[in-house]
Amino acid sequence: MIYVYVLHSTADDQLYTGSTRDLRARFELHNAGKVPSTRDRRPLELIYYEASLNEQDAFRREKYLKTTYGKRYIKIRCKNYFTV
Repeated sequence: MIYVYVLHSTADDQLYTGSTRDLRARFELHNAGKVPSTRDRRPLELIYYEASLNEQDAFRREKYLKTTYGKRYIKIRCKNYFTV
């Protein structure tokens, strides 16, 4: 299983999208500061994830979620999260 996930940085209010086979371990690495792209953006919250059986499908989905349309999809999908 491949997971595509979206993290929200409470430090700079930005989203980070990634993919992994072990979601829990990867999330712990992000919050421990061991991922260079999110080290200075901690603390991070896991706000969304999807599971895929096919690696190519997951990477295609990750690439889409990083686009303007994908970010809009996440903000609509997680509307209650962003309005609280």
